[in-house]
Amino acid sequence: MSEKIQVGSVLTGKVTGIQPYGAFVALDEKTQGLVHISEVTHGFVKDINDHLKVGDDVNVKVLSIDEAAGKIGLSIRATEEAPERPAAQPKKPAAKKRPAAPKQMTSYTESTEGFNTLKDKLQEWIDQSQREEVKK
Repeated sequence: MSEKIQVGSVLTGKVTGIQPYGAFVALDEKTQGLVHISEVTHGFVKDINDHLKVGDDVNVKVLSIDEAAGKIGLSIRATEEAPERPAAQPKKPAAKKRPAAPKQMTSYTESTEGFNTLKDKLQEWIDQSQREEVKK
């Protein structure tokens, strides 16, 4: 590997190949490194081909050098300023939860009695129904 290439240095290279996982960038005639897809740009990259093409000149920052394996990890996004995030929107208060349904079905009458169970009201409704039938 070239002695001038050090971790943290920013270099200009040429994209020599593209794979679904990243792009290979030639740093000089005999040295190339890989820009992983997660290091192409800030944000999510679904398809690297939307951002890079073979032959593109790119600025890269050297993230890692593995002399034994002969691999150099590169980043394009480390050479770019991160975009400003929009101000966080205040969260809406959580909707009030409805009270749990009563265990027995209830009905409402306009009298001062309020809610009564159906069992308690059944006889009253039968009597009321019979009175209305007699009136007719």
